[in-house]
Amino acid sequence: MQIFEKMGFSWNRAAVPAGRGTSVERAAFRYKQSIAEFVYDAGALEGNPFTYPEVQTLLEGITVGGRKLADQQQIHNLGEAANKLFKLVHDGEFRVERPVSDELHRLVAKGEALDPGHFRGEGDPLNLTVWPSDCLGREERHWPLPTKEGAPDLNRVYVEGIKALASEVSNALERGMAYFLFGALQQFHFDGNKRTSRFMMNGILMSLGVDAISIPAARLQDFNEKMVRFHTDKDATEMMRFLIECQPKNAP
Repeated sequence: MQIFEKMGFSWNRAAVPAGRGTSVERAAFRYKQSIAEFVYDAGALEGNPFTYPEVQTLLEGITVGGRKLADQQQIHNLGEAANKLFKLVHDGEFRVERPVSDELHRLVAKGEALDPGHFRGEGDPLNLTVWPSDCLGREERHWPLPTKEGAPDLNRVYVEGIKALASEVSNALERGMAYFLFGALQQFHFDGNKRTSRFMMNGILMSLGVDAISIPAARLQDFNEKMVRFHTDKDATEMMRFLIECQPKNAP
């Protein structure tokens, strides 16, 4: 299938059910009500030590003592990105396109990643020598496309990938999950790829009337193990089943 070629991985399309549908307004409202939970889970997946009550406190604008500034900044960034995503969906302005992804990445990776808001190779020329990789274990690594000035290959892969998603995948749940894994695998940015891609996934879901998905902090090890197998085998079926398990159980 062309979609598999453009995304860089395959999956069992017959195994993906239709997403539990609701209205865009209701999906966005539920997301807004659960932003602290989404931020806490996303931080925990990055190894952030903030507890759920501490995340709630920080998102209310109150400083939390005894925590590293870097950890506090990461939670603050996630909160800003979550609120931005809600506004985009609520106002009908969410789009699966570079400007939206770039803005979410800029918020997510501010003060943490090289060239936030840019693909690898589009920012500071001094960063062109940075070679990205994902460590999958003691001996394995996933090597994405190299960093080149202007990011021509990354831009081509991104454009072809989202065009294939739009034209070949009508199932909202399948499209959102595939986008997340696409961004995680291709590593368009120096860092913050999984976080940014999950925000984009949830934007896709909510804008098509499906509830957003958060990966619970308690399932961190399960998530990491399945992501390693996905990167190694380039088969997304297991990860998609995992994400489906993480869907809200209170959907109508």
